[in-house]
Amino acid sequence: MKLAKDISVAAFAVAIAVAAGVKPTQAALVNYDFTVNATSGDRPGQYFGSFRYDDSTLTAIGEETLGVSNGLSIVFDYLGTQYTEASDFDYPSSPVVSFTNGNLSGLSYLVEDRFLIGNGLGNPNTGGTKFYSILSADLLSTTEVGAVTYSKSTSVPEPMTLGGIAIASAMALGMKRKKKLSTVTN
Repeated sequence: MKLAKDISVAAFAVAIAVAAGVKPTQAALVNYDFTVNATSGDRPGQYFGSFRYDDSTLTAIGEETLGVSNGLSIVFDYLGTQYTEASDFDYPSSPVVSFTNGNLSGLSYLVEDRFLIGNGLGNPNTGGTKFYSILSADLLSTTEVGAVTYSKSTSVPEPMTLGGIAIASAMALGMKRKKKLSTVTN
């Protein structure tokens, strides 16, 4: 009898989770920190930034890019100024993050008259690990001055996942309390 009750409780919890929209492989907002290590040029030093995106459309097959339409947001502190995704020269079609078979290739981020983070001048819309200084609107004044490293931070689950967890936890606590009350009254 106890086994049947436990199975029915588990089935009920699964039904609630499905009704709440919880999926086994839920998309998440993925966060990365990045460090620019400028080793040459007029302004050597380390500069720091971060970006996040929604990974729900990634297939992990071949070359892929995600942009602002996928929730890409960027914050980068460079030379005392904070730049965001809206600072990109081609916003909102850029900036983008690139992936090869699901692995991050890097960021492609161009702020006119300031800098370029990417794979190179020949592929400005392919994310990479190179940092370029730009002295004027003419891209011929672009000089590679450093490298970019990326480190993944924690992923943030979607609100539906958190809602499903909250519902399941509340049900478990309610059942535990009900069981405790029935033990006391018997």
